[in-house]
Amino acid sequence: MASNTFARIKIAAVLLLAMALMAPAMAQVRIKDIADLEGIRDNQLVGYGLVVGLPGTGDRLRSSVFTRQSLVGMLERLGVNTRDFERQMDTKNVAAVMVTTNLPAFARPGSRIDVAISSLGDAQNLTGGLLLVTPLLGADGEVYAVAQGPVATGAIAARGAGASVQRGVPTSARIASGAIVEREVPYSLGAQQAMRLALRNPDLTTARRIAAAINRASGATVATATDPRTVALALGGRDPVGFLAGIEQLRVVPDQVARVVIEEASGTIVMGSNVRISTVAIAQGNLTIRITETPQVSQPNPFSDGETVVTPRTQIEIDDQRERRVGVLAGSITLAELVRGLNSLGVGPRDLITILQTIKAAGALQAELEVR
Repeated sequence: MASNTFARIKIAAVLLLAMALMAPAMAQVRIKDIADLEGIRDNQLVGYGLVVGLPGTGDRLRSSVFTRQSLVGMLERLGVNTRDFERQMDTKNVAAVMVTTNLPAFARPGSRIDVAISSLGDAQNLTGGLLLVTPLLGADGEVYAVAQGPVATGAIAARGAGASVQRGVPTSARIASGAIVEREVPYSLGAQQAMRLALRNPDLTTARRIAAAINRASGATVATATDPRTVALALGGRDPVGFLAGIEQLRVVPDQVARVVIEEASGTIVMGSNVRISTVAIAQGNLTIRITETPQVSQPNPFSDGETVVTPRTQIEIDDQRERRVGVLAGSITLAELVRGLNSLGVGPRDLITILQTIKAAGALQAELEVR
C-alpha cells in the first residue's frame, strides 16, 4: 500500500511539474506572428473597367454618363464608330466598376492574384457579368497587373411585384486569380546588410524581449530595440534568407497594455488580462414604472334607453429593483474576479459599459479605457 501511495504521489508531482513547464510555453508566440520585416509588404493597385453580359441589371446609360462614355471609347478602340448615335444607346447590360487588389511582395511577372470589383454606377446586380481587360495601376501611375474574367458575387437577389429578397451584396464581386502580374516591384533581399522588424502592436517590453531572444539564438549582439515599434537587425554578412527564417521561428512572450475597449454601438466590451480595479463599491439599478391601459366597454341591453359607457381600467407596476445590492470589489482584483463580481449584481453589457466609465471617472480603473 505504501509503495502504491508513493507511486501516485510521484506521478502527481511529475504531472504538476509538466504543467508548470507548459504554462509559460503556451503563452509564447512566434516572432513572425507579431512583427513584420520592414520593406517586405503589399502594394495597392486600382483600375477602372467595364463589366458586360449582365441580364438587364447594369447601369442606365442615360443617368450614368461615365459608363456611356467608357462604352463608346471601348467600341471605338475596337473599330466600331458609335459617335453618331451615342445618345440613343440604352443598353442595361454594361456596368462601370472599380477593380482593386494588393500586389504581394516578390510577385513575379506571369503570376496571378485575386481582384475585388465594386459597382460605380447604378447597376443592381453584377452576377453573371464578365470583366473586360482592365489595367491596374500603382501609386506611381504605372501598370503592374491586368485583370479580366467572369465575376462572382456570391449574393442572391430576387424581386417580384410585391416583395423582394436579397442576401449579400450583389454589386460587389471577386475574381479568383483574375489578374496577371505584368511588372514586379524590385527588392533585393539577398543584398541587404541590415534590416528592421516592425512590431504590429508597439510595446517597449515586447521589443526588448524580441531583441534578447534574437541575441541569445545567434550568440552575438545583432538585434537592438530602437523604439517601441522597431528592432534593428545587423546581418553582418550572414545569409539574409536563412537568418531571417530562423528569427521568425523564435518564440517570445508579448507584453500587453492594460486596456478596456468598448464598442458602444454594438455593446461589445473587451478587457485585457492586466486590467486591475482598486477597491470600489458599486450599486446599479433603475426605477421602472409600467402603466397598462385596458378600458372596458359597457353596453346597454337591447331596446333599452341606456347608452354605451367606456370604463377606464389602469394598472400601474413599479419595479425599484430592491433585490439588487451594493457590491464591493476588493483592490487589485483580476479580470475574472471583476467579471464574476459584476455578474453577481445582474449587470448586462449595456449597464457594464456605464459602470466601467464611472469606475474610470472615479480613478479606480487601473487601465486605459477606449470607447469607439
